[in-house]
Amino acid sequence: MPQEVAVLIRRRSPRVRRSAVAAMAAVAVLALGACESGDDDASAGTKSTADQGPGVVAPGKPGEAAKTLSPEEAVKAAPDNTPNSADFGYAQMMIVHHGQALDMTGLVEKRAESDQVKRLAARIAAAQKPEIGAMEAWLKNNGGAKKQQGHDHGTMPGMATEAQLAQLRAAKGKAFDQLFLTLMITHHQGAITMATEALSEGNNVQVEEMANDVISQQTSEMNRMRSM
Repeated sequence: MPQEVAVLIRRRSPRVRRSAVAAMAAVAVLALGACESGDDDASAGTKSTADQGPGVVAPGKPGEAAKTLSPEEAVKAAPDNTPNSADFGYAQMMIVHHGQALDMTGLVEKRAESDQVKRLAARIAAAQKPEIGAMEAWLKNNGGAKKQQGHDHGTMPGMATEAQLAQLRAAKGKAFDQLFLTLMITHHQGAITMATEALSEGNNVQVEEMANDVISQQTSEMNRMRSM
């Protein structure tokens, strides 16, 4: 068994380091388990430092040298991944936010004129339906159904008003295409704002990953819409 497991983590944002340390801890748990298994066959007596199992190389803070931690120390150093109110709030609100986007894309096939708009709407729906499912599953697994919060969905950034939705439903052809793009660009901007806030205020790695996916996907789609 190798004497040292080197975990290479780039020094990026604290959020990236937090995820990386969590992965480091997982490696340490596996290494610790393997070492304990090997100890069963080892002869009794005092072990040397080299016989105590693999170490885990953890990067230091900017300007500080890296440290070699034992598997036990690496597990203790893993950050707390307990969801907080920002994590729950993000998942609950983004489900509703995505839901409105699906309502809007559902109007496209019969009302849009542009094939580009139709293809874009299909991509948006294909991306956001699974994301809703993932967030619903996360809430269920983390007791989110019991942690509902009184969010005013009308104040969520980027959400279209009922009057705007009524106008969209009544439009057809080029007028529909233009209004759809205008509303959806604003909708995507709002989703990116919400995801950015979740990255800043949340604590759960899974929510962090979902928020990063939203930022990446919707930034790309928003740039495409602006070029139409």
